[in-house]
Amino acid sequence: MSDTAKLVVDGKEVEVPRDFTLLQACEAAGAEIPRFCYHERLSIAGNCRMCLVDWVGAPKPIASCAQTVGDMRPNPDGSPPAISTTSERAIKARNGVMEFLLINHPLDCPICDQGGECDLQDQAMAFGRGGSRYDENKRAVDDKYMGPLIKTVMTRCIQCTRCVRFAAEVAGVEELGLINRGEGAEITTYLEKAMSSELSGNVIDLCPVGALTSKPYAFNARPWELRKTESVDVMDALGSAIRVDSRGVAVMRILPRVNEEINEEWISDKTRFVWDGLGRQRLDQAFVRKNGSLAAVTPNEAVEAAAAALNGQPDRIAAIAGDLVSAETVLAARDLLRSLGVKSIDCRQDGAHVGLDANGDLMPRESWLFNSSIMGLDQADAIVLIGANPRVEAPVLNARIRKNWLHRDLKVAVIGEQIDLGYDYEWLGAGSDTLKALIDGGSFRQTLSDAKNPMVVIGQGALMGPEGAAVLHAASRLAESVGAFRADEADPWNGFNVLHTAAGRVGALDLGFLPTAGGRSTNEILSAAEAGDLDTVILLGADEIDTSKLGNATVIYFGSHGDAGAHRADIILPSPTYTEQAATYVNTEGRVQRAYPAVGMKGEAREEWRWLRAISGLLDHPLAYDDLAGLRAALNDANPVFKGKDFAPAMAASKPGPYGVQGGLSHHAFQSAIASFYLNNPIARASRTMAECAELAQTRTSVAAE
Repeated sequence: MSDTAKLVVDGKEVEVPRDFTLLQACEAAGAEIPRFCYHERLSIAGNCRMCLVDWVGAPKPIASCAQTVGDMRPNPDGSPPAISTTSERAIKARNGVMEFLLINHPLDCPICDQGGECDLQDQAMAFGRGGSRYDENKRAVDDKYMGPLIKTVMTRCIQCTRCVRFAAEVAGVEELGLINRGEGAEITTYLEKAMSSELSGNVIDLCPVGALTSKPYAFNARPWELRKTESVDVMDALGSAIRVDSRGVAVMRILPRVNEEINEEWISDKTRFVWDGLGRQRLDQAFVRKNGSLAAVTPNEAVEAAAAALNGQPDRIAAIAGDLVSAETVLAARDLLRSLGVKSIDCRQDGAHVGLDANGDLMPRESWLFNSSIMGLDQADAIVLIGANPRVEAPVLNARIRKNWLHRDLKVAVIGEQIDLGYDYEWLGAGSDTLKALIDGGSFRQTLSDAKNPMVVIGQGALMGPEGAAVLHAASRLAESVGAFRADEADPWNGFNVLHTAAGRVGALDLGFLPTAGGRSTNEILSAAEAGDLDTVILLGADEIDTSKLGNATVIYFGSHGDAGAHRADIILPSPTYTEQAATYVNTEGRVQRAYPAVGMKGEAREEWRWLRAISGLLDHPLAYDDLAGLRAALNDANPVFKGKDFAPAMAASKPGPYGVQGGLSHHAFQSAIASFYLNNPIARASRTMAECAELAQTRTSVAAE
């Protein structure tokens, strides 16, 4: 039997795969089919009946979302079945469905946050009647509590069950359901608890009416008032495609953009709701510490103070780059510090052992990339997660693993913490000794060896500890021994993957922002500062370090928020956030992406590279670029990978590793690199919404422990 079938849609013959739904086939023919319950990434429900079409010869209209093309018989004369999407019967059927849906729907459009972006509103204009024939009282439904993120007005709900299917199928938390029958049917959370998924906000986009809307965004703006800017997310290292909506000088909301290769059309709750932290606790002017207290100064005074602090012995100066720094910032800092002879620079503020080999030389780029690419997760047959908790480190990536597990029977094993990932896995053990045993043998090692596309994913939690370099070496050995690399030009595969948690980390590694011969790493910088062996430490948005260990060193802080680094700083040079500047980021798979300014910078804030250019002039080591175009050209010269944009690098044509440093593995338990999903960077910690979510998560953890 052929894998395709022919149909005649509105007089146009098309040939489509037999597993297509009739709705997909009609759209392939150019017809527009209205729908409420149907969604391309969710299972078929067939609830709303809005997609009714006329199958010529059938006794009644059929729901095109639930009809498979392969199950449609040809006409008695052997001709392909004929479908009409615009016949009088099809239009009348949709009119009837719309009238039925509007029977109990309240007239809330003037005060509904979905107004202007409501599928029901749009389709009512096309298929609704001029008046209602329903004379009974409209029913009312109590609003439900779904946490601090999702506002509910359940009287508007049309029971399409998109939210229920998303929670169960994509998020992996079966916390929504439909109760009762007929007129009493309601969507609710079980026991009316808040949704526990880190992806819960996506139900707002899925809801075709105003039943589920954004609680923090409620009544803030109408969609036509907003300026829309396409950008990329920096809340994790995935680089999800986002749209930043702003009005005036304020970001009003953040929404996902469709990018099949990275985030499909989902984003995490932190990405979506962190926007209120963009304007709070901001640094909008320069400060210099005088007589023990920070005092506001002019930008010129701050630049002069920073230049004076850097006009010393190079071996007594160090710099640490934070998680949200752009590639432009890293390049400017690297070039300036190298010109001064400074060797102690590091972009690994969490102390992860990645980037350098045993001799202190830069390892191949493949040693710190997610080489299989994010889309490669759809091809994997078996995965072992080593010291990684993708549910909090990269929730959208975790949903992709779950999709593969759900539809392709993916085998997953975990070495590290026993956690709820939203799918079944085999827990092998807690730490490095388990990894050593897996290399030597075991049932899951055989599973990896038998798989066509095995995948080894190592998280920052495994690389941060004292055995991090040895763990990296062992993980690369494991990948090679189970055949996770296939140098086949027709079907290449590299299953060795590093999952990063910091948006700026890969770009900084690509630019070599690492200690050179004789230089100190992050932990060594802190120890040296505590011992009084450093005079000046530059913090490029580095707020996740223990600032109490900086001793008496003069701290120059570049950052956007008054967080830990700013509290300890002696000189503060205010910087913009990722929504206020044109910046380059490289995601965990090595994809070069650009963020664009949605709003202006606050006060005296300037891009870090502009501050560094001004400082370099006073130090008689002027940087070779004065504008963004010159800096981008220097970026391309520094590493050719920056010449390509918006595509994942091709898989390497040589065997991986072994990377890291060969060494013994003892019993070192792996912990996730992220202690609190909602509070792991300065922007998130400034957000009231994230604080509410963190408090709720802590309460949930405490209750579970009891």
